[in-house]
Amino acid sequence: MKHTILFLLSFCLVAFMLSCNNTEPAEKPEVDISLRNPLVEKVTTAEEQRVLSPDTILKRLKEGNKRFTENNITARDHSKMVRASIGGQYPKSVVLSCLDSRIPVEDVFDKGIGDMFVARNAGNIVNEDVLGSMEFACKVSGAKLILVLGHSSCGAIKSAIDDVKMGNITAMLAKIKPAVANSANFNGEKNSKNEQYTDVVGVHNVLHTIETIKLRSPILKEMLDKGEIKIAGAYYDIKSGVVTFLE
Repeated sequence: MKHTILFLLSFCLVAFMLSCNNTEPAEKPEVDISLRNPLVEKVTTAEEQRVLSPDTILKRLKEGNKRFTENNITARDHSKMVRASIGGQYPKSVVLSCLDSRIPVEDVFDKGIGDMFVARNAGNIVNEDVLGSMEFACKVSGAKLILVLGHSSCGAIKSAIDDVKMGNITAMLAKIKPAVANSANFNGEKNSKNEQYTDVVGVHNVLHTIETIKLRSPILKEMLDKGEIKIAGAYYDIKSGVVTFLE
C-alpha cells in the first residue's frame, strides 16, 4: 500500500513537470516607463514665484492644457511633493472654476501640488468668500494670475437660462442672470437646449465675473492696475478638454 501511494505521487509530480514545460510563458504586459520613474517635480519656492511674470504663468497654463489634450501630462511623485511642500506654499495662480466634477482643474493645466489655488462653485461666480480667498491668494501668498474658468454644458448656466428657483440655488443663479441679459443679441433659439446659446451665456458669465472681481475688490483692482497680477478668462470644452483663453 505504501509503495502504491509513493508511485502515484511520483507519477503526479512527473506529469505536472511535463505540463509546465509544454506551457508557453505568458506575455508580460507593457508598462509605461514614466509610471516606474515618475518625475519628482520641484515645489515652487518663494524666489521662483517672485520672479515669474503673470504673462509667463498664463503661457505655462496654455502649454499645460496642450499636454493634457495630447494625453501627455507630467508623471509626478505626489507623495514626495506632499512632503516637499510642508514648509510653505507659493502658488503661481488662482483658478476660479465651476463645481462640475468633469473638470479636474490641476490636470487640465498639467499642474501639481503647490502650483495653484483652486476655488470652485456652481457657475464660477464670485461672492465675498471667493473674493476674500482671491485676495489672500494674491496679496498674502503671492499668486500673480487669476483665471476665471467657465465650461460648456454647464448646469448652472442652463438653470439660470431656465429661471430655476429652488432653495439657495435661486440666489446663486441670480449672480448668473446678468450674463443671460448680456446675451440678448444672440441670433438663434435662446433656450438651455441650444448648445451654442449656452456657450455664449457661459462666456458672458466669465466676463461678468471678471468685471465683478475688479468692481468689488479694491485690493485686486489696485494690484491689477500696478501690473502685479493679471486677471484672465477661459472656457473649457468638456468634449475635447481644450481650454480657449479669452484674450
